[in-house]
Amino acid sequence: EVQLVESGGGLVQAGGSLRLSCAASGFTLDDYTIGWFRQAPGKEREGVSCIDNSDGSIYYRGSVKGRFTMSRDNAKNTVYLQMNSLKPEDTATYYCAALIPPVEVLARILDEAEYDYWGQGTQVTVSS
Repeated sequence: EVQLVESGGGLVQAGGSLRLSCAASGFTLDDYTIGWFRQAPGKEREGVSCIDNSDGSIYYRGSVKGRFTMSRDNAKNTVYLQMNSLKPEDTATYYCAALIPPVEVLARILDEAEYDYWGQGTQVTVSS
């Protein structure tokens, strides 16, 4: 059974940091493109970052570039999202997701509709 489990969320003050983890079971993370998404109350879910398994490229949405870093530990079958300089607008439930390759349209690599498996999410709250 394919399973993704996120952890590491919490409450942090603006300017602080958190590291989210996404542990996979039932499949090998390295065989899939893995993405981080988030959904704030009343808003649509949006792509935050992803690792393209075909070449290891990492993509970020513009608002998190320079603040968030995505990485992968194949030995632990886990991906991470290091979030620094957090802002109140980063408050959301964060999800990791897996996309069965190949990525057919690179422009849609951060589109949630492209992803096949989802975790249950972890809440991140940034206070001002």
